[in-house]
Amino acid sequence: MIKSILVVDDSPIARKMLIKSLSEHGSYEITEARDGQEGVEKFSTVSPDVTFLDLTMPVLDGYDALIKIKEIDAKAIVIVVTADIQAKSIETVMGSGAFSVIKKPASPEAISGILTKSESKIKKSQG
Repeated sequence: MIKSILVVDDSPIARKMLIKSLSEHGSYEITEARDGQEGVEKFSTVSPDVTFLDLTMPVLDGYDALIKIKEIDAKAIVIVVTADIQAKSIETVMGSGAFSVIKKPASPEAISGILTKSESKIKKSQG
């Protein structure tokens, strides 16, 4: 069961919209980070069940943040939320261990679907 979620995005509006959408699907403990570096730091202290990660951010971009998160926990469920849906970008993040990629802004259907998919993965890993 998903209990905690980390949302990493440099845009306060994008974070707020995603968190609002997540809240409509369940009651989660949500932690926010403003850039990739802060995201990695919060990931290591919070150990969220699921992480939503933007790609284009200052300090540390999502590509490098994803690699660092996977170094901390190879089984981490990281969902990349990005406006950059070029095949090369998707291939790169999936090759780095992303669980999925969804287009920004994420639709309620995309959020619902990815939460269900994440829940399934968590259940399989637990049992």
